[in-house]
Amino acid sequence: MTDKTTPTYLGSGDPARQRTDYYPPWLDNLADDVTMEGSVLNGIVRGAEDVRTVLAYARTLYEYQDFIYIGEYGENGFVEDYTSKVRGEPIANIAVVYRNPEGQTQHLVVNHRPLPSVLLFSRLLGEHFSGTRYAQYFAASSADAERD
Repeated sequence: MTDKTTPTYLGSGDPARQRTDYYPPWLDNLADDVTMEGSVLNGIVRGAEDVRTVLAYARTLYEYQDFIYIGEYGENGFVEDYTSKVRGEPIANIAVVYRNPEGQTQHLVVNHRPLPSVLLFSRLLGEHFSGTRYAQYFAASSADAERD
């Protein structure tokens, strides 16, 4: 028996669905003590400034976003399920946003796939943030790995 299922991270392939104008509605309402965890991260990013800084650059690496779902999730949540490409490599993400009782984004979980794209994305973030306090959150660049 062979698996004929197309991986969801490949997206729809429909150029009409490939948005470059999406801005997350929850991003401008971060709690001061917001936390973010994800598959591209080593550890948890804490604080509105740090989360905003990391996401501002990470979003620039997407060639587009092809959404499967964007919307409310339960009473205090929001979900984004989309595919994209980073440097030509397919990547998908399911982001789950949890809001506090004041309606602010309190916690964000970002789960990318497949693994080769996750590693590429993390490495590109690490290269961009090299030499800053944010570098600790990402995979080392290939040059850094060769030096170790």
